[in-house]
Amino acid sequence: MAKGHLARRATGWILTLLLVYIVFICALGLMQKHFVYFPDPARFVPSEWALKELEPLDAKTEDGLTITSWYSPAKKRDKFTILFFQGNAGHLGYRNYKVRPWLDAGYGVLMVGYRGFGNPGSPSEEGLYDDGRAAIEALNKLGVPDKAMVFYGESLGTGVAAQMATEYAAAALILESPYTSVPDVGADRYPMVPVHFLLRDHFDSLSKIKDVHMPLLLMHGEIDQVVPVKFGHQLFDAANEPKQAVFFPDAGHNDVYNLQAQQVILNFLSGLPTDPLLQDNAGTKGNNSETK
Repeated sequence: MAKGHLARRATGWILTLLLVYIVFICALGLMQKHFVYFPDPARFVPSEWALKELEPLDAKTEDGLTITSWYSPAKKRDKFTILFFQGNAGHLGYRNYKVRPWLDAGYGVLMVGYRGFGNPGSPSEEGLYDDGRAAIEALNKLGVPDKAMVFYGESLGTGVAAQMATEYAAAALILESPYTSVPDVGADRYPMVPVHFLLRDHFDSLSKIKDVHMPLLLMHGEIDQVVPVKFGHQLFDAANEPKQAVFFPDAGHNDVYNLQAQQVILNFLSGLPTDPLLQDNAGTKGNNSETK
């Protein structure tokens, strides 16, 4: 009798734990956007973040949203325009220190705005791709061709930059702290959760990198605890030549962009082949240019 009672109690505990686990997994599935995106919804202007050279540039997405990015044209015709795709938190102003060396060196900069990050709408994988396309096409309308652009992705933004690199013939792709896919990173951190099954937004850069045919610079911190460096190695190994990787031994996720990284980036940019007619014009500066 005692053994039967204990068996029933054990079965009850197992069923209770299983039910709790199922409820937990369902809650994660319903709230997954809150675990992927951490936007600051407030609207800011570049001058509030010591980026007086940049001005708002509006572009209309395919699904009808007007997304504001921050833009400054290249100072010379043989200088590229760097499109910066930010990570999953905050807003563009928090990255002012990253674009400052590029502005000072005369490069054009477009800090690409995302829906939900000080812009209307809610972030999603396909939505961020639409935002990137709209920004690129807005630059095209200002006379900046694809071949005059360099795509730069940071953390989550590396997935957006990689997707754009499969669609547009830019001059180069730079990836800072990249991953193979978002579910890969999630599963590595939470092995007891069926992350690949739950997540709707995959940003599967590993499957796309084989379709990227432009010079690649990849940077990753060796002690990155957010996106472990093994994912950067896997992505780099799968990428086409020409490619260059720099793995910083003392850097984590948020401090990989240091003075040494700045010089690596500038050296990489200066080594790219240029054309005296890279840009039909300097990318006339102006507000509220839209692409349909």
